[in-house]
Amino acid sequence: MIVYRNFRIHASRHLPGLADNHICKNMHGHTFNITVYISGEINKRTGFVIDFYDVDIIFNKYIHSKIDHKILNDVDGLENPSSENLTKWIWDNLNNHISGLYKIKVSEDFGTGIIYQPK
Repeated sequence: MIVYRNFRIHASRHLPGLADNHICKNMHGHTFNITVYISGEINKRTGFVIDFYDVDIIFNKYIHSKIDHKILNDVDGLENPSSENLTKWIWDNLNNHISGLYKIKVSEDFGTGIIYQPK
């Protein structure tokens, strides 16, 4: 079974690898919608795959507190904070803390998004 939890963060960034005339080369902000997917079996005692309260605590400690209302370029490992790099960074920072982490989805706008799901 796969369960998921949605989160939202607000952050600014500039993308240093782009051409000087690209709009995203300049500092700008986004509201990022992040979905964390977790795969596992239902625990017979709790009835959960994972307690969403536990997911909230982990996400807040390892992700939200580090990137919400921050300049992403200033965060260690996000010097080039494209949405693709941000998605992988989130995975890397959650993977050792959430058993069964399945995939991460990040959207910076309606209709666009990134899914990271390592093999």
